Amino acid sequence: MWAMRTRSVAAVAAALVFSGFGAATASAAPPKCADLSGVQVGSTCQVQVIDPGYSVSISFPADYPDQKPVHEYIKATRDGFLNLAKTQDSRVAPYALEIKSTQYGSAVPPRGTQTLVLEAYESVGGAHPTTFYKTFNWDQGLRKPITIENLFHEGTDPYPVILPLVQAEVAKRFGESEIFPAAAGLDPLTYQNFAITGDTLVFFFDRGAVLSGAVGAFEVSIPRGPVDSMIA
Repeated sequence: MWAMRTRSVAAVAAALVFSGFGAATASAAPPKCADLSGVQVGSTCQVQVIDPGYSVSISFPADYPDQKPVHEYIKATRDGFLNLAKTQDSRVAPYALEIKSTQYGSAVPPRGTQTLVLEAYESVGGAHPTTFYKTFNWDQGLRKPITIENLFHEGTDPYPVILPLVQAEVAKRFGESEIFPAAAGLDPLTYQNFAITGDTLVFFFDRGAVLSGAVGAFEVSIPRGPVDSMIA
């Protein structure tokens, strides 16, 4: 069953800001870590807010090529969380927002790529904390973002190939009780958070987006080979 997508206040706020942001190109003067009230340590930007009622801990690479959308997303997510945390007077435990990052890369033709994956953990007093993802992919050759809309050649349909590969991985990991729905699996937007490596495509799914909430957030890797000829 395709579960109703569960999204945090911070994730919703960020989504509103970022509808359609992926087409933006890197700014000639990229924003700085200090613009987020952060501290840069080496190539890592660290943003922290500590309060008796809440905490924020964010870490991401300050040298990712396309900093503007990364900064905008982090700012929107952080500010959405803080707006909620500062207006709630009664809570059992302090609220928390943590964002950590992972990078992937590929030098395989037709283009070298760099991927930044942001994984956010948010606890705002509900029964279960929420984990959600945001990915950014960069074309090293053409110097522009890669989105699910332009990852594959126009006129190709990779999703009937991708779907059974993802379903097989889900069945292997979670058993027959969890079924990755075909309707979701044929929708490009289901795969909008992805990473590219030399031999795999990695897809990231928020808690409750396609499987039951009990599964939590998860990622699935599939081999590039079956769809490699369709990659633009």
